[in-house]
Amino acid sequence: MTDLQKRPDSVPEIKNYYQQSDEDSRLQTGFFQLEFARTQDLISRHLPPAPAVVVDVGGGSGVYSCWLASRGYEVHLVDASPKLVEQARTRSAQQKHPIASIHLGDARYLEFADNSADAALLLGPLYHLTERTERMKTLREAHRVLRPCGVLLAAAISRFASLFDSLSSGFFDKPEFAAILERDLADGQHRNPTDDLNYFTTAFFHRPSELAEEVNEAGFPNPLLFPVEGPGWMARDFEGLWRDEVQRARLLECVRKVEHEPEILGASAHLMAIANK
Repeated sequence: MTDLQKRPDSVPEIKNYYQQSDEDSRLQTGFFQLEFARTQDLISRHLPPAPAVVVDVGGGSGVYSCWLASRGYEVHLVDASPKLVEQARTRSAQQKHPIASIHLGDARYLEFADNSADAALLLGPLYHLTERTERMKTLREAHRVLRPCGVLLAAAISRFASLFDSLSSGFFDKPEFAAILERDLADGQHRNPTDDLNYFTTAFFHRPSELAEEVNEAGFPNPLLFPVEGPGWMARDFEGLWRDEVQRARLLECVRKVEHEPEILGASAHLMAIANK
């Protein structure tokens, strides 16, 4: 039974969101390109060398899994969405070095043996599990399947992401968004009762300290926290900046320079916790 099937409270909105949205090409558009480039950078710097075994939990349409497989890693992708799993299979079949395995699964109940992976990617599950107990199950499952000293890379959405996004993207003044934003800032529980996909779907938005606490409690001591996009995603005319190779390189350099500044963490759309078992 998949994660979405076990959570009837959020099945309609989450399934509907991923059915309607084009998650497969999202990372090729707008400021999501910065998310992609920075996530690749953080993964490259912290993964053990190929051919290490990587489990990509919540790996979606296989963007990161295919990239890692092409670099010689043995990658196993798990996702709760049948649509995204099929897209991952199609993407994998088109490259010389395919993903080792792809299947539907639940981030909280992984079908991998104890101590069987060198690295675990959680680049989505933590923000679609709105209850802390469920996120802890997911983190502990990652801990279980990792070998001693294996590395966890866990992503979260920042508590303040919707505030910055609404201001930079121009929907802060929309009446229907006011209540969404109010709750996001109050307790991190993001709900979208509208039909506007720009307002995302059911999720939990972490404070940086909350992400660190959860990862540490799951058995990963002293996690390092990184801002994925940093403040770079709020750049004026992001598309124009990104098309300019010189300015793109400058932006990536600036974001990397401030990635260890704790004061900058909350300004990022996404956070990344990295820690060893």
